[in-house]
Amino acid sequence: MIGAVNGSTTAIVLVGAVFLAAAVETVEALTIVLAVGHTRGWRTALEGTGVAVVALAALVAVLGPALVHVPLSVLRLVVGVVLLIFGLQWLRKAVLRSAGIKAKHDEDAIYAEMTARLALTGERPPRDRVAFVVAFKGVFLEGLEIVVAVLTLGTSAHRLGLAAAAAAAAVMIVAVTGALVARQLSSVPENAMKMAVGVMLVSYGSFWTGEGLKVHWPGGDVMIAGLVVVYALATALVVRLLAPGARRPVGVGR
Repeated sequence: MIGAVNGSTTAIVLVGAVFLAAAVETVEALTIVLAVGHTRGWRTALEGTGVAVVALAALVAVLGPALVHVPLSVLRLVVGVVLLIFGLQWLRKAVLRSAGIKAKHDEDAIYAEMTARLALTGERPPRDRVAFVVAFKGVFLEGLEIVVAVLTLGTSAHRLGLAAAAAAAAVMIVAVTGALVARQLSSVPENAMKMAVGVMLVSYGSFWTGEGLKVHWPGGDVMIAGLVVVYALATALVVRLLAPGARRPVGVGR
């Protein structure tokens, strides 16, 4: 019974973390592809996207089987550290944006800047190398983050198939939505999603780092949900403390 609860908790957190991470990265990649397509032509944008997808698939084919031969304790420790690094980076940016210290990620502004930059490069040649490189780089780099999330989270939790399915669902949903509206997905609350992903990645990272160091977590995998709650509350507290209204002017009240 306890094992079933642990397994269900791990699966829910895993699907949530991978789905949100993949959705955020797909929104950013789609914004770049749409900007290239509208400005320089859809053929080049789709070619760059296709080559990037093939390159990512080849990377997965090489890295996926290699992870099977890594000792479990080493794998969990390495995965835990990687997730902590990624999670803390996402969380730091999301906290600063929520607190008003850093400007929020604006897909509209990115789209406008991208189209303006591409428009300044001149007329479109028969083979638009600039547009191809921009589309390829955008899809490959954002896709690489999805691959890292799927491989690290899925392999460490022994649910690589589930992680891949969650990522694929997120990519398909965002891609289809983008194709239907034919514009950047500026209405997506990206900062909130990044904060949620950051909390989940840090929680997973803490859990797997502990597992790699032979820490016996109370409740087993259920502890992941507990860590999510703890980090979520801590993040909300930090945002509240960093918000302009919470910072008292220097010299006042003394």
